[in-house]
Amino acid sequence: MFYEPSKGHGLPHDPSKAIVAPRPIGWISTLNKAGEINLAPYSFFNAFSTRPFILWFSSEGAKDSATFAEETGEFVANLVSRELAEKMNRTAVDAPRGVSEFAYADLAMAPSRLVAPPRVAEAPAALECKVTEIFRPRALDGAETSAIVVAGEVVGVHIDDAYLRDGLFDIVRAGNVARLGYMDYASVNEIFSMRRPRWSKD
Repeated sequence: MFYEPSKGHGLPHDPSKAIVAPRPIGWISTLNKAGEINLAPYSFFNAFSTRPFILWFSSEGAKDSATFAEETGEFVANLVSRELAEKMNRTAVDAPRGVSEFAYADLAMAPSRLVAPPRVAEAPAALECKVTEIFRPRALDGAETSAIVVAGEVVGVHIDDAYLRDGLFDIVRAGNVARLGYMDYASVNEIFSMRRPRWSKD
């Protein structure tokens, strides 16, 4: 089949998120100037670069995570392990502002070192970030979309020693969780390695 997104797909559910998958989940914790804390998962999340180490997440609309990050210039991206998947899903609840998703999902907060927002204490890894830019992507006609993209440079990295093996982060043990399409998720339970080829005339 072929379809133009602007004209609809005719399927029972939009396949776009299933095609662009799996997508790592950025479990974003933020703090506003009033001291209110927010924790929410974002599957529109990934890394831009390694030097400097820059992450981004995209909020479809002005939700608390993007709003708080813009207000204070800081956020923490927490890793979702397989063991934390259900609690992560609970933090996606449409709770009113002022309700702690940490408490609602029975999660402990741990202090960050270089930013004010707390991190998820149980997370195998957490990335402290300072906002570098916030922008709204534009459509072909030049109109701003409802998406708000927040980019931040990682200034501090927390890794639980239990997930380090021979100096490498053990992704399989953590079971990194990713979002697929529809209501589906995946966790890493197998890896394979390939070396990048080098060009040779022979």
